[in-house]
Amino acid sequence: MKVLPFKIPKPGKEALVYQEDHEDRFYDKLHEHEEIQISYIAKGSGSLILGDTINEYQENDILVIGEHIPHVFKSDDNATDKSIMYTLFFTKNSFGKEFFKLTDLTGIDNFFNEAEYGMKITSNSDQLIRKFSRLKNQNRIERLASFLQILDLIQQSDKMPLSSFVYHKKYTEIEGKRMNDVYEYTLNHFQENITLDTIAEVANMTKNAFCRYFKKRTNKTFLQFLIELRIEHACKLLYKERELSVSAVSELCGFQNIANFNRKFKELKQTTPTRYRINVA
Repeated sequence: MKVLPFKIPKPGKEALVYQEDHEDRFYDKLHEHEEIQISYIAKGSGSLILGDTINEYQENDILVIGEHIPHVFKSDDNATDKSIMYTLFFTKNSFGKEFFKLTDLTGIDNFFNEAEYGMKITSNSDQLIRKFSRLKNQNRIERLASFLQILDLIQQSDKMPLSSFVYHKKYTEIEGKRMNDVYEYTLNHFQENITLDTIAEVANMTKNAFCRYFKKRTNKTFLQFLIELRIEHACKLLYKERELSVSAVSELCGFQNIANFNRKFKELKQTTPTRYRINVA
């Protein structure tokens, strides 16, 4: 299976694809597809790298991922239950080139524009979850009706963008494998001391060439990306592992000293680790 692009299996000539994932871990390779993806996370939690941003996902999240956006899910290592995701896949032309231009669908352009950077739906979750939960037992016409209702609900909902920058040029297969190797290594070793020499070797590039390559495709340096990944993991530990001291969280996230951890945490979250733990209690 190629890392990029990823082909969504389509039964017959279905315009709208409904897929259920029941896995120990979600597919954890960097991939993209031509379809827009609307997903309901029924079970599971972890990290989602999309565009230039590291996001956390959790149970009951509703996520939208636009066409051709490279992304990778990384399920939490300590997960005990299966990860479950219900997804609708479709393209702008799934129902014909003119379908989404109908006056009945006025305003749908806003959805497509927002989907380009990915988004998390932050209101109307209960209604959306109920509609997703019915998809499994619906016939194709009922499912299409539910899909339009889901789109309508999303347009009415509050949203949070999942990224601020997306590299719009298509990756070659070699580039896709290289970026996947970089992400996979970093996700598995971010608690360790990862040097630029080490990650450049993973990418099979010189250090200077890798720095330019990564910055061009993510709009940030690798060290920025690494720090953001560590801080997102720290947020999870501060919330879930309350017996751990802030100092212990800092060490578990790969920081060499507590002062640097506190400084970087405040830069990214506009609060201190201690205050963050109190606020999310």
